Amino acid sequence: MVKAWFMNDTDEDQKLEHHLDPVQMVDLDYLDEHGVKYWQIDADNYKEEGLLDKIRKERGYSYEDVISISKDKLPNYEEKIKSFFQEHLHTDEEIRFILDGSGYFDFRDRQGRWVRIAMEKNDLIVLPAGIYHRFTLDTKNYIKAMRLFVGEPVWTAHYRPADDLPCRREYLRSLVKA
Repeated sequence: MVKAWFMNDTDEDQKLEHHLDPVQMVDLDYLDEHGVKYWQIDADNYKEEGLLDKIRKERGYSYEDVISISKDKLPNYEEKIKSFFQEHLHTDEEIRFILDGSGYFDFRDRQGRWVRIAMEKNDLIVLPAGIYHRFTLDTKNYIKAMRLFVGEPVWTAHYRPADDLPCRREYLRSLVKA
């Protein structure tokens, strides 16, 4: 099951856990209140299991690809890791299904605090359009993930501040309703 917590503000290596002292975990309900969706799916048997296909149909995900992130598998690794960790948002959902390895997705909650989500094999996460977030590997330095999209993929990251984008305003309105 996924683990998530409020992060400390240190400048330590981004690949470390960054727990507060004392540790303050958050639950799935807290993620859901921020529009973050989570499922656990068997990465070795997802085709037979059928849950991923059900989610794809319900949410309209029609495109997929697979990315492996490690020093020896991703061209321009250092540059890409830095760009993934810059706070940004997208105009579409960000959907990742972890097939192997592990890493962290961080997002800003409604008070502007960072929440770190530890992702590992079998985790599927959906970050809503308009949420400020970032990604980094953990100390194992490897992740393999399926990326899903509605229609053709849009890779554009809008770095903070991007509060004037319609997707950001809509996201903030959704938090008021929740």
